[in-house]
Amino acid sequence: MRKVSIETGVSRHAEGSCLIKVGHTHVLCTATLEERVPPFVKGSGLGWVTAEYGMLPRATNTRMRREAAAGKQGGRTVEIQRLIGRSLRAGVDRVALGERQITVDCDVLQADGGTRCASITGGWVALRLAVNKLMKAGDVISDPLMDPVAAVSCGIYAGQPVLDLDYPEDSEAGVDGNFVMTGSGRLIEVQMSAEGSTFSRDQLNTLMDLAAKGTAELVAAQKAATA
Repeated sequence: MRKVSIETGVSRHAEGSCLIKVGHTHVLCTATLEERVPPFVKGSGLGWVTAEYGMLPRATNTRMRREAAAGKQGGRTVEIQRLIGRSLRAGVDRVALGERQITVDCDVLQADGGTRCASITGGWVALRLAVNKLMKAGDVISDPLMDPVAAVSCGIYAGQPVLDLDYPEDSEAGVDGNFVMTGSGRLIEVQMSAEGSTFSRDQLNTLMDLAAKGTAELVAAQKAATA
């Protein structure tokens, strides 16, 4: 793993917030509580957790045009924010949350590979802090967060299995993947693809073991940040 740091309480207005740094990838994560739910959830008694994701124009080596200026979100952005949302929901007891919504916003300040993974990991911290406020206020009876959720990338770079790819490694990896796991080690989602070379079952198992090691370290960092 690259060096990981999580600083909480970085936004005075959000119910939960953190700045997560994984190497040179820096993501600001905020969680917003709302006493409403989308129409398709209304009346069900279930809560909802959703996410939005974006990158600042100079998060990368060259300036990117703001998606707002283009008038629409790109396909990559939509795919990533859906991944973040469903990953975080996998660790939530929506009955215990009650009929309210928490929106987690993940804004990439600086990118060097693994932005979606850092967003999920930091997003859970922001979510945890927001839920803590609900519990302190007595608005929820039992803790709706069943298990921490964290994510890490793994790949085969220069023929070797590598944990937590930075951008140069990711851009040249023969195989790369993203692994989303719970604190208890259960899988939520695996995104694996060959980028110029195929991979064997044994290599997949090796990457899974690396991912388990990496997410365990990330969950420890999450717990330390929210203790």
